[in-house]
Amino acid sequence: MTEDYRVPVAETDRIRAALAVQLIAAATGVSAERMCARRHRGSRACRARWLALYLAHIAFGWPLERVGHAFGLNRATVSAACRWAEDERDRPALDVWLDRLEACARDICDAPACDLPT
Repeated sequence: MTEDYRVPVAETDRIRAALAVQLIAAATGVSAERMCARRHRGSRACRARWLALYLAHIAFGWPLERVGHAFGLNRATVSAACRWAEDERDRPALDVWLDRLEACARDICDAPACDLPT
C-alpha cells in the first residue's frame, strides 16, 4: 500500500490557506467542504477552489510550490489554476472582486496578533 507524499506545512500556512478557502466560500456560496472534496466536486466548486489557490498566491505572496504544499496539491495543478484565474481577471467585475478579496485577506493577516487569555 502506497501513501500519498505530503510535505510538512507550517500551521500558519494551513491557517492562511483555510482563510483563502473560507473567503472564496463566503463570496461564491460554494462551501469549503465542496471545494476541498477529493472527488465529484463539480465544475463550480472546482473553479471556486482554483480561485482560493490563486487568492493564496496573490494575497500572501506565496510561490506556486508553497501554495501547493499548503493545499496538498502539486505545483502543476496550482499553476493551471492560477493561469485560469489570471485569464478570468480580464473580466472587469471579477478583477475588482478579486482585488477586494485580496485586500480583505491581507487586512486580516496583517492585523496585530491578539493575545488570548489562557
